[in-house]
Amino acid sequence: MKILLIGASGTLGTAVHRALTARGHDVLTAGRSSGDLRVDITDPDGIAALYARAGRVDAVVSAAGPVPFKPLADLTPDDFRAGFEGKVLSQVELVRQGVSRIAERGSFTLVTGVLAREPIVTGSAASLVNGALESFVRAAAIEIAPQRVNAVSPTVFTEDLDRYGDYFPGMPSVDLADVALAYVRSVEGAQTGQVFIP
Repeated sequence: MKILLIGASGTLGTAVHRALTARGHDVLTAGRSSGDLRVDITDPDGIAALYARAGRVDAVVSAAGPVPFKPLADLTPDDFRAGFEGKVLSQVELVRQGVSRIAERGSFTLVTGVLAREPIVTGSAASLVNGALESFVRAAAIEIAPQRVNAVSPTVFTEDLDRYGDYFPGMPSVDLADVALAYVRSVEGAQTGQVFIP
């Protein structure tokens, strides 16, 4: 398959790229400052230009979506707006514009996260946006068939426990390789409207 991977140079994107290429897929990478193509996914015009440059693809995979982490009392309306635009609207726009750009039975795989289900201190904005995305995936799936849309919703990565483990007390971690396999399942499988929890 020809796959467009957004956020390919990040921690998650690198693992997903490795897994997809190992399975023989032709992966076209995109990012803000690196990759085969450059894109600011918070800019709808930038997404349109990305699709125009990428051409027809079989799948679109997202491993990008910045969200601010601050105590609730310190979060401003601009913080919530930035999180919503950075993770929700950007990925919604990938789907909205992409339905006319991908194969008839193509797929989208978005990224959410454990905070949709298990909130943490400083994670209010992330919980909000992850929950919104998961709801969007379920709703969009019934409208875009036979195209598919799913999300991958990991917890803290085992490889990042030294930096972020203290923010997720008592929560099990997940290896990046296992998260990447959830992306493979979404891309190569037949399910739609699912939130895969690796």
